[in-house]
Amino acid sequence: MRISLWPQSLFGRLIAALIIAVVLAQAASLYLFARDRERFVLDSSVREWSRRITEATLLLEQLPPEQRAGTLQRLKEQATRLTLRRERRALRPRAGHSPGGLLLLPPIEAGPVQPRSPRPGSWPRIFIQLPFVADMEEPLKQQLREELGSGYQVTVQPASAPLVQVIDIPSPFFGPAVDRPTQAYDVSVRLPDSSTLIYRVTRVSPGAPLTRSLLVNLILLVAVLVIALYVAAGSITRPLSRLARAADNLGRSVRQPKLEERGARELRHAARAFNTMQDRLLRYLDSRTRVLAAMSHDLKTPLTRLRLQVETQIDDPALQARFGKELDEMESMVRGALALFRGLNDEEALEPVDVGLLLETVRGEFVEMGKDVTVDGRAIGPLPGKPQALKRCITNLVANAVKFGSRARILVSDRGRLEISICDDGPGIPADQLEKVFEPFYRLESSRNRDTGGTGLGLSIARDVAQAHGGSLVLHNRPEGGLEARLTLPRGR
Repeated sequence: MRISLWPQSLFGRLIAALIIAVVLAQAASLYLFARDRERFVLDSSVREWSRRITEATLLLEQLPPEQRAGTLQRLKEQATRLTLRRERRALRPRAGHSPGGLLLLPPIEAGPVQPRSPRPGSWPRIFIQLPFVADMEEPLKQQLREELGSGYQVTVQPASAPLVQVIDIPSPFFGPAVDRPTQAYDVSVRLPDSSTLIYRVTRVSPGAPLTRSLLVNLILLVAVLVIALYVAAGSITRPLSRLARAADNLGRSVRQPKLEERGARELRHAARAFNTMQDRLLRYLDSRTRVLAAMSHDLKTPLTRLRLQVETQIDDPALQARFGKELDEMESMVRGALALFRGLNDEEALEPVDVGLLLETVRGEFVEMGKDVTVDGRAIGPLPGKPQALKRCITNLVANAVKFGSRARILVSDRGRLEISICDDGPGIPADQLEKVFEPFYRLESSRNRDTGGTGLGLSIARDVAQAHGGSLVLHNRPEGGLEARLTLPRGR
């Protein structure tokens, strides 16, 4: 069985569509926010690094070469102490802000620095990597050339080798990166006296942190929207479900309670149109029933007079028998037509029907008439239905089977839905007429004789009863010969 991940109900599809739309909208917003944030941080960092490098370069350039080396050594010793202090502070539960300024760091290994493990009990932070953010090497180089002038040669490249003396320029916005990877860059500034100063800037890897508040806000937004849509979708799907049930009940019986006209304007219009259709259908059936009842009453009187005239004024027994037979056929057709339309407008109430007892009753009636009828299988329980209508349906099918196939076998299968198959050993029906025989008064050419053909209403009445119960009736020619009439009745949900 194929399982679909997409909900099949309208309510489920509305909820799923809303959640997907909210998640996509939030993802797009977060993407735009992270991109703008990274660009802002990159531009601000480049300007701040350029300012500090320019100030340090101009300051160190003014010192004589012999003093410049001593100054760098003293800064190196201070930087070692400050670096250790900064690392200890970063490992505390609440890390302090790292000191700014011009620092000299001991030799370090080049390449990206791996992030440290988060502190126990802390909320893990997630970063969205943004590979589309422009690199900082070219912008930093251009900014330094603008501030220092053309007399200084500037190169910027990723740190690739340990250096003994390097001037560290800390990040202007972040403290020690304990939970994010970093990348070191060496900025070489060649002074007019041909000496070179090397600065090291450390860039935190591009990315936008997802804080706990952002995730909580997203979850709350989805939850609130789902609750709101649950109420709104329920006001839409419930009237539609009531309309579907009313339409299903209308197929079983036209005399059903009116559908409540409430909800949105479109839903009220749909309910009003359904009620109007039900009223028109009920008036049509009532008027047709009254017409047929009047026709039946009016036809009985002339038929009775004709029968009396045939019996009193015709002395020839053969002619009298032939006229009597024609009159019997006319009366049978009138009764059949009334039975057909009475079945369409039947007001019999639904009740639990013992299918096994019903089939045994039908079998017993035919056995008493000397017919060969058997029942195989059983129903698992009562079926909600109209007992008299179901009996009329099954009786018509069994009558056709014993009339054209000499015997009838009733097979019962009850697996989620009730299937009753009536099989015979007769000649069957041509494939192109399997549906035509359900038309009222339709008889096969080989069954036009009154003794074998009937009035052509039995199958029509049987199918109307099946459809009134929400089921179906189909005919099949059996491969081994004979005809199978399969009556399918759904179980109540």
